[in-house]
Amino acid sequence: MKFDDFDKKMRIYEESIDRSILPEIFIVTRLDGRSFTRLTKDVCQFEAPFDTRFRDLMVDTTKHLMEKSGFRIIYGYTQSDEISLLFAPDENTFNRKVRKINTTLAGEASAFFSMSLGRLATLDCRVVPLPNKEKVVDYFRWRQEDAHRNALNSWCYWTLRKEGKNVSAASRELENKSVSYKNELLFERGINFNDLPKWQKRGVGICLKEVDREGFNPLTKEKVITKRKKLDVDYELEIGDKYDEFIRNFMYE
Repeated sequence: MKFDDFDKKMRIYEESIDRSILPEIFIVTRLDGRSFTRLTKDVCQFEAPFDTRFRDLMVDTTKHLMEKSGFRIIYGYTQSDEISLLFAPDENTFNRKVRKINTTLAGEASAFFSMSLGRLATLDCRVVPLPNKEKVVDYFRWRQEDAHRNALNSWCYWTLRKEGKNVSAASRELENKSVSYKNELLFERGINFNDLPKWQKRGVGICLKEVDREGFNPLTKEKVITKRKKLDVDYELEIGDKYDEFIRNFMYE
């Protein structure tokens, strides 16, 4: 059998479960760290519940994906051990094949994070197809509200753990408890949840912003100001309706 015929015959199986995201459907991807709780707390011994060193690793990984993955990504968001990426609406790399998007981003993120940390770490990736701009707004609102919930739970859990409670006891004390109960638990111990750093409760947003850059014109021998775009990291995102509006305005630019 000629190789071309053999190749065509076998590729049918390789591509049998391939899916592509349809045109005009927005693409968001979410990456999650695999076994990052054990990695960050037991192996690397990062501070619990939050450590700026881990936050910076996640921010740097997000920036790397936005700059070096080969996809045009217009907004990145990271909280806890996850990264969400919004693709440009007309992005068509790999013909929008789900398999290629997932494997490329998971590989890039895992490699960059591992090299930065100095230890083996892996992140998985899933594609989230969204039918319109409002669903994109809903998605990022959802992930930010998840960040707020996780921050409150983490602060309560690790506060109890540091008081000497084991995993089971700390988990039982928080099981089915209300938000007000958890806020009061922290307040009784001198921690005002509202005063904690915004990035812990809201996550971190990253997008391209236009900035002025000073240059020199060798012909006129004068300084000139040019416009350049660079990734801007926002550690103090708005929340709720204001965040919705930020995403909505961003999407309609």
